[in-house]
Amino acid sequence: MIIQDVMNVWRRWNDFSGRSRRREYWMFFLFNVVVGMILSLLTSVSEIFGILYVVFAIVTLVLSLAVGIRRMHDTGHSGWFILVPIYNLILAYT
Repeated sequence: MIIQDVMNVWRRWNDFSGRSRRREYWMFFLFNVVVGMILSLLTSVSEIFGILYVVFAIVTLVLSLAVGIRRMHDTGHSGWFILVPIYNLILAYT
């Protein structure tokens, strides 16, 4: 189930309209945290992992914006609420 949620976000990377359910949003967030931590730890092994970490961060920036905006739409708010730092986390949870 987690893989399906993450793959759904990757498939809809350029879709800033529509809705994303709470589970999809948080599973993608969890996936990013875990992969980011693993890549961060592996940077001490080789410099290639540092480059992979930067590429992963840049790619997931666009994905995170898309799923965050869709999550705001699912809560009944404008996608612009993603720019409000703490309030958007409160809305994403509801």
